[in-house]
Amino acid sequence: MSKLPDPIADVSVLSTGSVVIRPEHVGPTKLNTYVWLATSRRWTKSLPINVYVVEHRDGLVLFDTGQDRASVTDAGYFPGGLNGLVYSRLSRFSIAEDQTLTAGLARLGHDVRDVRTAVISHLHQDHIGGLRELGHAHLLVSRPEWATLAKPFPEARGLMPRHIDLPGLRWNPVDAEPLGDAAVAPFTHGHDVFGDRSVVLLPTPGHTPGSLSMLVRRLDRRPLLMVGDLTYDDRLLNAGHLPGVGDKRQMRRAVRMVNELRTNLPGLVVLPVHDPGAAARLRDALAAGPVRPDATVRPRA
Repeated sequence: MSKLPDPIADVSVLSTGSVVIRPEHVGPTKLNTYVWLATSRRWTKSLPINVYVVEHRDGLVLFDTGQDRASVTDAGYFPGGLNGLVYSRLSRFSIAEDQTLTAGLARLGHDVRDVRTAVISHLHQDHIGGLRELGHAHLLVSRPEWATLAKPFPEARGLMPRHIDLPGLRWNPVDAEPLGDAAVAPFTHGHDVFGDRSVVLLPTPGHTPGSLSMLVRRLDRRPLLMVGDLTYDDRLLNAGHLPGVGDKRQMRRAVRMVNELRTNLPGLVVLPVHDPGAAARLRDALAAGPVRPDATVRPRA
């Protein structure tokens, strides 16, 4: 019997520049966020601002959209006053002219107009920077994350609505629904983007109330889990360490669930958006053979 074609042709990564943040932000730290934010004098080495690109038979899928180059060229991009001071102490960006989302996709051989779906892990600035280039695409965000925009003082919580809720964008808040998929335990709820189990959104709140991760499964390749800011380095995540920003209780639970998922999906490759080693791990995962026959991708009826 011939094997049905894989719904995913390829997975790749591009970077929309780099960022430095405080070491306490990466974690682990016992200090309160506002304490280290006010007192830290050090910066990390440059971290990538990755966008993951999935070639699905139903169209190009992005996980996150990177950082907007306007953040380093437009003096009015960030809020002013105390909020602006906080933003300036949290991070510093470096983005070249050719590091826009459109330019990065072109280097991979794609046209930005081929993007059908963009999954936004959460609504912080370095994950929504390509939105202006995606007015034609469906934008998926968790409903709890979308709801945070309507709460008071969004800029003080790291959200800039004027760069998010743009005219003409096709936002689609999604709910976590029962998956009926034992292979993704301990996760029981999520969102199956195409109904074939190849691209599944999993709730991993903590850094923000509605943070999402994206599980990508192929017939003959290692499963991939793309995460936002649940961690900045998979080695820290694997050791159970938490980053320095977010709800510690929620993050601890999400980290535990992701590490349990590694057991249920042998060979799982975790790809944080800001992990300096993620691009190399993705390359190695694509080059490697299957860990075991994968029957978790549902053939299309």
